[in-house]
Amino acid sequence: MKPVSSAIVVALAALSFATAATAQSQNYPVRPVRMIVTLAAGGAVDSVARMIAARLSEQLGQQVVVDNRPGAGGSVGGEAVARANRDGHTLLMAANGTIAVSPHIVPNLPYDALRDLAPISLVVTSPLGLFVHPSLPARSVKELVALAQSRPGTINYGSSGNGSTGHLATELLKVAAKIDVVHVPYRGAAPALNDLIAGQTQMQVTAVSGAMQFISAGKLRALGVTAPKRLAVLPDLPAIAETLPGYEVVSWYGLFTTAGTPPAIIARLHQETVKVVEYPELKSRLTALGLSPETSTPEAFAAMARSESAKWGKLIKSLSIK
Repeated sequence: MKPVSSAIVVALAALSFATAATAQSQNYPVRPVRMIVTLAAGGAVDSVARMIAARLSEQLGQQVVVDNRPGAGGSVGGEAVARANRDGHTLLMAANGTIAVSPHIVPNLPYDALRDLAPISLVVTSPLGLFVHPSLPARSVKELVALAQSRPGTINYGSSGNGSTGHLATELLKVAAKIDVVHVPYRGAAPALNDLIAGQTQMQVTAVSGAMQFISAGKLRALGVTAPKRLAVLPDLPAIAETLPGYEVVSWYGLFTTAGTPPAIIARLHQETVKVVEYPELKSRLTALGLSPETSTPEAFAAMARSESAKWGKLIKSLSIK
C-alpha cells in the first residue's frame, strides 16, 4: 500500500474542519447565548442590550442572557468576548469607547479590539449635544467660540471622565475652534450634568436624551448637536458643523462576537439583529430614548470601527490623554 501524501492529509483535515463548521453553523445556537455588556446595569448601553436580547431570544429560539462586565473602559467585557469560544454563543454589546477609545488609553490591553472581535452590526447611534448654563452669555456656537477666545482658560466643561465620548468630543471642539476651556472629569454623565445645572461648570457635551428635559425647564441652553446635520427630532437646533465645518462626533452602540467565529454564524446573527432593530415596537422604544436605530453590514461596521479608532487615537496621542 502506498503511503498517503501529506497534501492529501492536509486536504482531508481541512474538509473535515469545514464540514464540522458547516454543521455547527446550521445547528446554531445549540444553547443559551450570553450577551456581555461593558457597562454597569441601568445605563443606556445596558437598556439597549436588554431590549435587543429579549427580542433576539425569540428570533434565535434560545435565551440571550445579558451579563454586565463593567470596568477599565469596557476592556473587562471586551477581553471576555475576545477570549471566548469561536462559536457565536458569546456576544458583546459595546459603545464606541470600548472599541475606538480604550485601546489608546488603557495600558497593556490584553487583546486587540479590532483584531480579536468580529463586528456583527451597528445597533444605534446616540446624538450628542453641546449644552451651556444659562448664565453663560452665549446663545450660539459662534458666540461661545468668540467668548471662549476672549476669556481663555476661564470656562469649565464637565464630562463623565477622562477618555469618555463627551471628553473627547469637547477636546475635538477645542481643536476645531481654537479655544481653551478647562476639563473637569466626573464619575459619570449624571453627576457632571448635575453640576452643569448647578452652575459649577459652564458647558458640557453629552447625550441629547439625558439633557433635553432640562432645556424646556430653562435650566440649560442647547447650542448645537455633534451629528453632521440637524436631527429630525430637533430641526431648530443647528449642527455644530454649520459653524465649524468638518466637526462630527457620533456615539454608537454595536454588536460583536469573537473573531474566528464561522462566517455562517455571523451572517445569521447579522440577519436576526437587523430584524430585531427594524421591529416597529422596538424601534419606537429606542427612538423614545433619544436614540437612532441603525444597522450595517459586518464589513461596513468593521470599516467604521477602524475609522473611529484612527480618528480618536490620533487625538488622544496628540493631547497625551491618559
